[in-house]
Amino acid sequence: MKCPYCAHLGDKVVDSRESKEGEVIRRRRECLGCGRRFTSYERIDEIPYMVVKKDGSRERFERQKLIAGLLKACEKRPVTVSALEAIADKVEAALQERPDREIATAEIGQFVMQELKRLDKVAYVRFASVYRHFRDIGEFMSELKGLLDAKE
Repeated sequence: MKCPYCAHLGDKVVDSRESKEGEVIRRRRECLGCGRRFTSYERIDEIPYMVVKKDGSRERFERQKLIAGLLKACEKRPVTVSALEAIADKVEAALQERPDREIATAEIGQFVMQELKRLDKVAYVRFASVYRHFRDIGEFMSELKGLLDAKE
């Protein structure tokens, strides 16, 4: 940190305090060049992850929205909330590993369907029926047939 008085680059931290909300850290510093004290504030610069929707619009990634969809698909199924949170964690981890901060809803949907297929077949079919927008019962039946064939 550069001293605001003498522009020396060396300093030592004399005191650190977190704000009440925990979002900012206040540091009292002493310049090793001139000995004067100054205060710095640190805050995490959060750049949101963006989801690119089918129509090309972008909106902020919301973990709660993803979990709400998973809960809906797993309603009245023997699936624990911690298992659904683990899926959300995996999606967030995939987002954080990306060089860009955007992901298409199609990628999220495919990933979630793969995870649900392993976790609970009924929840998978429920999620897929909403996500894929099956045009008719034939498409739906072919998806079910594929599930049954994979089971054998």
